[in-house]
Amino acid sequence: MAKIKITQIKSVIDRSERQKRTIQALGLKRINHSVEVEATPSVIGMVRKVNHLVAIETV
Repeated sequence: MAKIKITQIKSVIDRSERQKRTIQALGLKRINHSVEVEATPSVIGMVRKVNHLVAIETV
């Protein structure tokens, strides 16, 4: 599978609890924090739900 790099670019303050937990489940902790994960269907679905808070790059 391909890997993607996810970077949090916006704060989760004033976001719904669901979006906060999705960011946490992706492994992100703070703004400008990045993680590299496998591009599985479940991860892609989570990224779509918070795409306004993150930046995505293929690795």
